[in-house]
Amino acid sequence: MNDISNIWVVLPSLDPDDKLIAVVDGLLEYGFSHIILVNDGSKPENLHYFHDLDAQHPEIHLLHHEVNKGKGAALKNAFRYFLENCPEGVGVVTVDGDNQHHPADTRACCEHMLETGHTTLGCRDFTLDHVPPRSRFGNHTTSAIFKIFVGMTILDTQTGLRAIPRAVVEQLMDVAGDRFEYETNMLLAFKTKAIPFDEVKIRTVYIEENKSSHFRVIHDSWRIYKLILAHFFRYTVSSIISAVVDTASFSLLSWLLAPLLQHFALTAAAGVGARVISSLLNFFLNKQMVFCAQVDTKKAMLRYYTLALPQMAAQVLLTQGFYTLFAISDRSNGLRTLIYAVVMTALYFLSYMIQQRWVFAPQKSK
Repeated sequence: MNDISNIWVVLPSLDPDDKLIAVVDGLLEYGFSHIILVNDGSKPENLHYFHDLDAQHPEIHLLHHEVNKGKGAALKNAFRYFLENCPEGVGVVTVDGDNQHHPADTRACCEHMLETGHTTLGCRDFTLDHVPPRSRFGNHTTSAIFKIFVGMTILDTQTGLRAIPRAVVEQLMDVAGDRFEYETNMLLAFKTKAIPFDEVKIRTVYIEENKSSHFRVIHDSWRIYKLILAHFFRYTVSSIISAVVDTASFSLLSWLLAPLLQHFALTAAAGVGARVISSLLNFFLNKQMVFCAQVDTKKAMLRYYTLALPQMAAQVLLTQGFYTLFAISDRSNGLRTLIYAVVMTALYFLSYMIQQRWVFAPQKSK
């Protein structure tokens, strides 16, 4: 069995009750010997839980926030303590204080991390009957948004059980967020920093339908979703800028070349010229602004144009096809430009998904 003695438990807590005692007792029973317990600004009547646990268990390393700073701030404070005071520590495992993570599952995630070297997420089964409806809906929605707009398949986006190697803890210290959004930003960082991760199936435990959760459904959900959709918003801005440049270039080239070319030749020449101009602009906007990709520019550009060339051909063929179908006059450049813009919009969503999953995907570390 793997030695978990150098894996430190990170346990943030706000206004705990007796469940916190059960969490600590379970962790100690299953072989954990270092627990960083963070009091995140709890009310005075709840402080005795922290003091009692600290006095009874030498394994406890107690950190205090005088006021509530948020779960993200508590996690980062514990990570900082671990990195500064535990040079022998190989990693941490984050656990919630509401006794919804069985210590056997916590140990299983840690053992998987030790075996693979990967960050390991405890994955619950949200199809079970006892899962509260808001939790089932929230996780399914967030998972779908992650898959569509970020290109990541994560079955349990809301899990607080995460075993994280030391090197990854160091990388997560500069991730933004002080409240629940920090955990979402951690997942997004796995993508941008090419951090490998796995999911391990764990028990699906809900106590009193998760009434003890401090998660604010509307406020915190909005903070999370706007982070996930940020890439797509920036992609939209980049695409609009590129589309304006592309369409203007196409219109100008169509006018300039109209005396020289006709029919398909005119559409093709104007389309190719416009796409060369706009694609160079779009590539650098997407690399720097949208996906913030830390990838080799030459390799990314090769992949980008491997995608762009078939897309450009489809753009030209579809534009000419619809133009031939609807045009009244071969000199109707306004209609040609409108059709061109509509076709470009239709290809826009497909291009986004391919770019995030392939063109600007960082090289995963071994």
